[in-house]
Amino acid sequence: MTRNPFVLISPAMGIGSRYYRPLVAAFTEQGWQARALTRRGFEREGPRALRASRAHDWSYADEIDDMASAVAESGAQDPGRPVILLGHSLGAQIAAGHQLTQDPADGVVTVGGCLPYHRHYPLGGPHLVLMGGVIVPVLTGLFGHLPKPAFGGPGARTLMREWGRMAVTGRTPFPSGEAITSPSLLIALEGDRLAPPSAVEKFGTRLFAADSVTHWVYRDADVPDGASNDHIHWVKEPGLVVRRTAAWWQVHSRVMNRHENPNKDSLL
Repeated sequence: MTRNPFVLISPAMGIGSRYYRPLVAAFTEQGWQARALTRRGFEREGPRALRASRAHDWSYADEIDDMASAVAESGAQDPGRPVILLGHSLGAQIAAGHQLTQDPADGVVTVGGCLPYHRHYPLGGPHLVLMGGVIVPVLTGLFGHLPKPAFGGPGARTLMREWGRMAVTGRTPFPSGEAITSPSLLIALEGDRLAPPSAVEKFGTRLFAADSVTHWVYRDADVPDGASNDHIHWVKEPGLVVRRTAAWWQVHSRVMNRHENPNKDSLL
């Protein structure tokens, strides 16, 4: 019997781990275990609280290494329990980079996650060209980091320049020649301007093996009373996302069990 997974939540750009307490609680109510990973520069205390500056910088590779350490730690603490990465927005990009460059986790869930490549956005995403090609390089050059109120500020110089190059060129800041083969659930949010469903679909096509991916669009009509499918605020009442994740993993587990025990039914 497959055990319930441990979920590692990778926050969006500019959001610390505390924001995800409702999501951790919802997974706990589901009978799973979960914790939110820290986001460098956006925590209230501890080593990750140090804000980006000219002297304090980091990259996508650093964030991926942080995630790899958390995956390894979770596996060591409870061997045999599956580990799922849940990446929100920027966290989805980091989760994809992890799966492509590190020992992969057992599964991936992304919410509002895509590559910020301008051609994946309506009208060619001119705002992304401006942000990635002009604003980020100029401001990080002047200040040594991306200051507020710019999008993602205060953002680390290297990470934001990597993000900007991805927005202009489509090139990921991590190797992406291979496809992610881990079971993956890609959740798009209807009406999301930061990660339009069309861009989420292209994210799946670009980085994930077709037979490993399940897509789900969290539509306006599906939103329960008091909840939201907004790019950020879905986290406050995340019950439907958690239930959908649990249902997806249950289906995957059944398939996996059949592959591992092809004669199981005949033995009953």
